[in-house]
Amino acid sequence: MDEEALLKQFAAQFAHGPDDADDTDAAAAAQGADSTANQVADDADQSPATFDTQQFLNGLDAIFDRHTAATEAGPYLEQAMVDAENAGDEAGLLTVLNETMGFYRSQGRHKENQWIVQRALELAARMGLTTGTSEAWATTLINCATSMRAAKQYDQAEDLYHQAQSVCRHSLAPTDRRLAALHNNLSMLYSETNRPDKAELELREALRIIEASSVNPDADIDVSSSHTNLALTLLTEHKLEDAHWHAAKALEIYRTGHLEHSAHYASALAGFAQVCFAERRYADAVTGYRHALAVIEECYGKDTDYWRITADNLRQAEEAAAQAGVTVDNAGVAGDAGALPQSGSRLPNSPAQGKTGANAASSPSTVSVSTGSAGAAEAVSACPVSGLKLARAFWTQMGKPMIAAKYPQYAGRIAAGLVGHGSECYGFDDAYSQDHDFGPRFCLWLTDEDYAAIGEQLEVDYEALPRKFSVDAQGRVTFEAHARSDASGAFPSAGAGSTVIPDAANAPTPGTATHDTATAESGAASSDVAEAMTTPIDAPLSPVTPRAQGANRRDGVFRIGDFFESITGYHTAPAQTAPHEWLMLQESTLAAATNGEVFADPTGLFSKTRQGFKNMPDDVRLALISKRLGMIAQAGQYNLPRSLKRGDGAAAWLSIHEFVQATASLVFLVNVPMVVGYMPYYKWQFAALRKLSGSMFALLPNVGEQLETVMRLSSAACYGGAGFGEGGKGAATAIEKINDIVEQIAADIVKELKREHLTTSGETFLEWQRPYVEDHIASDDPVLKSL
Repeated sequence: MDEEALLKQFAAQFAHGPDDADDTDAAAAAQGADSTANQVADDADQSPATFDTQQFLNGLDAIFDRHTAATEAGPYLEQAMVDAENAGDEAGLLTVLNETMGFYRSQGRHKENQWIVQRALELAARMGLTTGTSEAWATTLINCATSMRAAKQYDQAEDLYHQAQSVCRHSLAPTDRRLAALHNNLSMLYSETNRPDKAELELREALRIIEASSVNPDADIDVSSSHTNLALTLLTEHKLEDAHWHAAKALEIYRTGHLEHSAHYASALAGFAQVCFAERRYADAVTGYRHALAVIEECYGKDTDYWRITADNLRQAEEAAAQAGVTVDNAGVAGDAGALPQSGSRLPNSPAQGKTGANAASSPSTVSVSTGSAGAAEAVSACPVSGLKLARAFWTQMGKPMIAAKYPQYAGRIAAGLVGHGSECYGFDDAYSQDHDFGPRFCLWLTDEDYAAIGEQLEVDYEALPRKFSVDAQGRVTFEAHARSDASGAFPSAGAGSTVIPDAANAPTPGTATHDTATAESGAASSDVAEAMTTPIDAPLSPVTPRAQGANRRDGVFRIGDFFESITGYHTAPAQTAPHEWLMLQESTLAAATNGEVFADPTGLFSKTRQGFKNMPDDVRLALISKRLGMIAQAGQYNLPRSLKRGDGAAAWLSIHEFVQATASLVFLVNVPMVVGYMPYYKWQFAALRKLSGSMFALLPNVGEQLETVMRLSSAACYGGAGFGEGGKGAATAIEKINDIVEQIAADIVKELKREHLTTSGETFLEWQRPYVEDHIASDDPVLKSL
């Protein structure tokens, strides 16, 4: 079942308008909203006093019904956000945000969607939903999780899905169809994180629930979508016969129910085409993809990831058909898909093995990297992939197969990823970062019990993994599957001999979290890769510094608790009721404990522990905001101008430093660390601030650039321009500009505090805003109060 229907089911409980409100014609509502969508700023002061949630949903339905979502849905949703917020209707706004998440996901607007997720989670917390088990909270969690999954933020998505599971267990009946949506979406995450066995189990449970709750399973779109999803997951497990049956069954349901007009029909067509491609039934694959493209274009338009992925898959299928000498009617789509095999059709005798289709073409040339001898301090500047991408490839191709071969009984208990210290853990590494502590690496996290049993030997086997790799022109990393000189034995690469399958079309209907089709991610290594990197097999890619060795090592095998203790001093996050402990933790420390990526976490224990450090108590966040307001006022608004007037350039310079630090921290705190993370240590502080500020729904988005301007002018202001070789000229102009920027930042902060209902005062000297903020701290613990 999709979230669009689910949210409509909850619309009545969200709506604040009168129960007997007149129904509004849906088409007229949509047309009216569309006509004003481009006048948001002009209309803000004329927004309605109330927000009609049902009218909003009806208008959105009308847009999709006339297949104009590609051009009309975005402006319609943006206007609805403004209307709901201006009307003070938090429940209505939450409905709009949920619908927006689904639409942005369908349009591939994943970066923008992360800030819609942030707004939805913040709003739900403000409404008090996060401490309960309401169906509305479950729906929001599922939508947020699915949006984060689509953005490839897998660890955050998995945590949100698990939260949703916990809520659903208390709020939904065991046979509730919405549980099937949750199982379906969890399967998507498992598929995309290379856990097809778990994905299959989730999908079979989803199918069971959907069929049990359906009035007519043979004509139910949700049943068909479940069959498609299951078929594609079975395909990744090379279970071709089962995959064919489920994919064909999905199409049969559409025909039986005469449901071919539905936008979801495209997913079933593309799913069946993908199965046919894997079976080398190229004519059927081409027909299916062409038909799917026609449906996608009608319902979504061409400017979507959904259309582009399917078009690329069609191209590969057409090329494969041509290479195989198969003639396909160039007319395109069979009107009733009659050319597609039915559910009872038989498979060819020899299913495809190895690489097929366009992917079988010779690999592009690779990039070769040479390094000096082990221990040399020469910088490496030619490795073209990030440390996180290299780590994931190293895990997928080397680490995961080693564990499956040598520790099969623990394979479902070991977490893997790259988190902690190092530029690559923040995703900010570049060529200059590769002169030390850079190379293929990942972390393995075990429970205390498992570490006692296998930890030491697993560390030996990890150290013995081959490190020799190559990177082709498309940035694909390939490791050579032979052991290092001290290895106890060799094991195959993760992708050896695997079937390469075109990506499935992945296009949920806007506002939904179901009807997605799984994406088959191949880990296959090309057999015809050109010259590999010349890195010595028994040496890292660059020297390992003392600070990354021994007890301070950054990769290898760890107890979960020991890993976090090495970074934070705590095995697990401080209790929510221990604010004094939270206040002792630096933001940069928390950033190091919660950055990076988790590649696999079968038990969820590592992610749960990590999430604990992300979940800063809101009282602590407010206390820190108050402290930052005090420092901004003291250093930037008070001491900086006084120091400049008395000509004390050193004091002024240090005042600017304190002001910049406090302001940057406040930006992250206002945007909520649970959603955007914590401010990292000084080296990457502005890289993170630029990334945050560049997001569409970032709060205080202009502050980062303003702070950089202050720092750029600081030499002229503090030392008369001598630092810039200006011969002592230009101080007065620079001082005036800096003072103006400081006051503009203060005014922007006050505006944001008002929007968040943290103050009712317009006072721009930020010290006087602190009592208003601290009034919102619920705890009586004196450590949280500064005044």
